[in-house]
Amino acid sequence: MRRLLYTLALYVLVPGALWHLWRRSRKQPEYLQHVGERFGRYSFEVATPVIWIHAVSVGETRAAEPLVKALAERHPDHRILLTHTTPTGRATGEQLFGDRVSRAYLPYDLPFAVNRFLDHFRPRAGVLMETEIWFNVAHTCAVRDIPLFLVNARLSERSARGYGRLAVLTKAALLSLRGIAAQTEADAGRLTALGAGSIEITGNLKFDVAPGAEMEARGRELRRLFGPSRPILLAASTREGEEALVLDAFEQIAVAGTLLVIVPRHPQRFDEVARLFDALGLKWQRRSTGEPVSADTRVVLGDSMGEMFAYYGACDAAFIGGSLLPLGGQNLIEACAMGKPVLIGPHTFNFSEATDLAVEAGAALRVADPAQLAAQAARLLTDTGLRSTMSTAAAAFAATHRGATARTVQLIETRWSRAP
Repeated sequence: MRRLLYTLALYVLVPGALWHLWRRSRKQPEYLQHVGERFGRYSFEVATPVIWIHAVSVGETRAAEPLVKALAERHPDHRILLTHTTPTGRATGEQLFGDRVSRAYLPYDLPFAVNRFLDHFRPRAGVLMETEIWFNVAHTCAVRDIPLFLVNARLSERSARGYGRLAVLTKAALLSLRGIAAQTEADAGRLTALGAGSIEITGNLKFDVAPGAEMEARGRELRRLFGPSRPILLAASTREGEEALVLDAFEQIAVAGTLLVIVPRHPQRFDEVARLFDALGLKWQRRSTGEPVSADTRVVLGDSMGEMFAYYGACDAAFIGGSLLPLGGQNLIEACAMGKPVLIGPHTFNFSEATDLAVEAGAALRVADPAQLAAQAARLLTDTGLRSTMSTAAAAFAATHRGATARTVQLIETRWSRAP
């Protein structure tokens, strides 16, 4: 009965969902592409057996990279189908994998759409990344005996409270999964409290994401364009309202020649951030032009996709966005993997354990506000000894926590053909 009421509520919300797509398309026209897929209608088929992995947006897609590669290598007779919810996630999948995987939108969690999706692709197994618990998807896969896994699972206290409001549905969905691979003990504990059954702690797949030689070379090229001798502070994955705070901090950094590189989290905000620079009368350039940065340019807008590792490679220190405001923070693992000192704000509840461990390891420093961000950034940009110590600690921290991919693949393959 509760799932029926949930489904009826979804039907009521369909007009609002379509309105949302139209509204988002005003900044990002891709939202109006492939709309039929959101209702289970697809224009392509996959002839070989399918392993389906759902990665909502950019972060989940990047985290899925080592898992996609491992499953494709171990099951060459299967085709990886990568599903998304956002156009930026879909674009990231294309950048990372090209034609080696198939891509589509996972339909809304409506029974008829879910059944169309499963009828069309007939997946042999499904994998949901991180915090995705879809009640009708989970139920329908269980009825059809399609093994469904939740991997790289993370659940903040805030998200746990949200799922707790739908406790009966959440418990039923979690119990229908063939297996759950949690990032941390805390995540496993919150999932268990919601009713999950068998959970294994496998670690965070993001530690296994490697930059590769091409991205390292691109980082060196970016450094050349930015200015080899200039101190470079990167503000990565900034969210709405944060750029102004970062710029306030930047004005307080009394380190001659410092270049600030701001990379907004969401591409649809590139032009919005550019307008902020203009309003403040800043001398700035776009990364997308590919031109060398002039000596009097103070700020670079990182308006390119798929270059996060390169941005980290080009900087001296990195501030991780989403953390100066109560937005939950963003992933700092890529910065650590590139051996860069990290600055992080007070709000990191979406990545709490990784952030705490990085701070404990000496790879990251917490700042409370823009004033502290300015002070710690200036310290890092001028103290080569501190910067070197933190760089070494960051690389060691990232290396120590690798191995989640192998553990996750083992869980999936062990339980794939076994009843829950």
